[in-house]
Amino acid sequence: MPEDPDRPGDDGATVFEQHRGMLVGVAYRLLGGFADAEDVVQEAWLRWSGVDRSAIEAPDRFLRTVVSRLSLDRMRMAYRHREAHVGPWLPEPVLTQEGQPLGPAETAAQRETLSLAMLRLLERLSVPERAVFVLREAFDLPYEEIGETLGLSDAHARQLYRRGSHRLADGRERFTVDPGMHRDLVERFLVAARTGERSVLEGLLARDVTLWSDGGGKVSTALRPVSGAERVARLLIGTIAKHRSSVDFRIAEFNGQAGLLIRLGSHWQVCSFEVAGGVITGVQWMADPDKLERSGGGVR
Repeated sequence: MPEDPDRPGDDGATVFEQHRGMLVGVAYRLLGGFADAEDVVQEAWLRWSGVDRSAIEAPDRFLRTVVSRLSLDRMRMAYRHREAHVGPWLPEPVLTQEGQPLGPAETAAQRETLSLAMLRLLERLSVPERAVFVLREAFDLPYEEIGETLGLSDAHARQLYRRGSHRLADGRERFTVDPGMHRDLVERFLVAARTGERSVLEGLLARDVTLWSDGGGKVSTALRPVSGAERVARLLIGTIAKHRSSVDFRIAEFNGQAGLLIRLGSHWQVCSFEVAGGVITGVQWMADPDKLERSGGGVR
């Protein structure tokens, strides 16, 4: 029997806080931005505080529906804005080692939907495809509930999931979530970057590796994805060499996976990796100061 949020002395805040991690996790997976996710959850709180909660039998389901639908509205606006983004658009990394809740993350499938690699791939999907895919993969919801949450029929939800999964299939083969292999490659990457050994760094990269960099039009970065081990290694070593006297590296956990905090001059930036087959298949370089400021923990 659900807790009655309207009993004397209880304003509903306790119930809401019990589900906050899950709600942030829903919104973040849908939007790819931590600050936007927190804004959505705050708006959901305002709706929750004004509703007749005594009639709500399943607060988690009610709140997940509210957050999902609020996120859908923001997603449609965000997708239009990203068309004018300067260079590649990348999701905001979140420092999960700081204990920032981005639930759920118990299973491999749930953790995969939180990874920066998957969030980048999700940009391939339409707004409804992404919503259905996230609710199915991260929350294992039945199609009936997904349909009710998003205002769709069961059959339409199934169709959107199949279509979205098909669009993501080839990209998902390019990375894995094995934590041991992932961290080992990050540590080896750090050593090669510190020493400036381009050949060693190149040996850690897949032949068809791709690097995406997002400066948000505020920091100079490559305006198109860079592909190929030699080109990526040369770009990385060259970028670091420009700041050789004022560069620093730290391993940190972003979205549940090891990555690098890299200080170039006076600014910290984030380097995250996609790993498969014992090599790095993708590099996401986040340099946009606004996104880094908004990310969980406030990377600066």
